[in-house]
Amino acid sequence: MTSRLNGKVAVIMGGAGGIGAAAAHALAAAGASVVVVGLDDTAQASAVVDQLPGAGHMAAAASITDGESLAALAAQVVGRLGRVDMLVNAAGFTKPVPHHDLDALTDELIDAIFEVNWRGQFAAIRAFRTALAATGNGLVVNVSSISATTGIGSNIAYCAAKAGLDIMAVSLARALAPAIRVVNVAPGVVDTSFVPGRGADFNDKVASTTPLGRIGTPADIAAAIEACATHLTFTTGVTLVADGGRALG
Repeated sequence: MTSRLNGKVAVIMGGAGGIGAAAAHALAAAGASVVVVGLDDTAQASAVVDQLPGAGHMAAAASITDGESLAALAAQVVGRLGRVDMLVNAAGFTKPVPHHDLDALTDELIDAIFEVNWRGQFAAIRAFRTALAATGNGLVVNVSSISATTGIGSNIAYCAAKAGLDIMAVSLARALAPAIRVVNVAPGVVDTSFVPGRGADFNDKVASTTPLGRIGTPADIAAAIEACATHLTFTTGVTLVADGGRALG
């Protein structure tokens, strides 16, 4: 363990997922007390917490689509840990839909994707804004995607939601400065089960056409998230790409 984040509290929405769990481990290893937030109950979040180095961690449950749930979470964390220094928005949802199949991208699916991948992130930031600002050096890191700029992703709505998330970071970085920084991290393809139906064949094909010769790991993205808190302390309002060069061609 290092001590770069000693005394800091990091809240990770979607902390039981692949990238969220890796981020929890990285931030805990850097000395932070980590709140791992799951969706429906604390069982999966608790399983992640049990594997974290250090002490002072907690598991919690909240729905990123429910503003009251998020407000209650913020109050719970401050009440127990006294502060919030960092919010990581790693929660997300998608469903593969070929871009040419306009009928398959239904209104209901579009609404669900924007609700979870854009509105929910904004709502989480809104819920934690007061606590983050109270430290005088708060940080929000949103997990975006290179699909925001390439237009290549699981479906068109997902690409659009991530593009919206990137411009949200620009807007909120202005609005919340100087007390809170807002930075996005944009992965390419990552070796998780996030996109249903993608297996080893897909990953191997993508790896063969990625300049660095492999797809990303959750640890790769977690390292970028950690860097936002420990090294890139004069950075705000930008999207950092961590994709092995995938977006280059």
